[in-house]
Amino acid sequence: MKLIVGLGNPGLEYRQTRHNVGFRVLDIFAEHMRWRWSEQRSRAILASGTVGAEKVVLLKPLTYMNLSGEAVGALVRWYKLPSLADLLVVCDDLDLPVGKVRLRPKGSSGGQKGLESIIHHLHTDDFPRLRIGIGRPMHSRGDPISYVLGNPGGDERILLQTGEEKAAEAIPLFITQGLETAMNVVNLDPEAAQRAEERRKQQQERREQERLRREAEQEGESDDPGSPES
Repeated sequence: MKLIVGLGNPGLEYRQTRHNVGFRVLDIFAEHMRWRWSEQRSRAILASGTVGAEKVVLLKPLTYMNLSGEAVGALVRWYKLPSLADLLVVCDDLDLPVGKVRLRPKGSSGGQKGLESIIHHLHTDDFPRLRIGIGRPMHSRGDPISYVLGNPGGDERILLQTGEEKAAEAIPLFITQGLETAMNVVNLDPEAAQRAEERRKQQQERREQERLRREAEQEGESDDPGSPES
């Protein structure tokens, strides 16, 4: 069994905020799977079904972000989750660029209050998390609380939607192929891969130029008749 948690705040006024990325990712996945949010338990709304042979429960806490751990802890116990490796928490991240997605096996909360609450109630930070970047306020002195509770617009909204869709696609990878395989796919940075390929080609070109230079020098030496004998 897998328990997939999306973090956010309940209520229409929060639906499109940066902080509700986790809710939206689970909504995208549930819609794709045609699962309904039809159950409430332990201050959370649930949708469930199967992916392959794996039972999967989607969970959106209704506790508000800072108390997310109350719902998550209760449901981890309710479902008797065999291992926290079967738990995946989806949330926003201020320290990632807008729309960037990262999958990690464990780690600190990084200041994300929902993660902080879950770590507190589970007494460990050793569980996977799927983070979607929302960036930081453009002005360094901007209020982060107002920022995360604000609605993105324009190009930022497009980038964030792209990240949400990528994160939703990562969920079935995590379920069916495991954390390591999913990380290899999700954390691949196309731009970094392109830069590495360009460096490899440049190094190959330099080696080829050096080889041609050496061959030219050797040919020059062999063509030199040397000094005539006296």
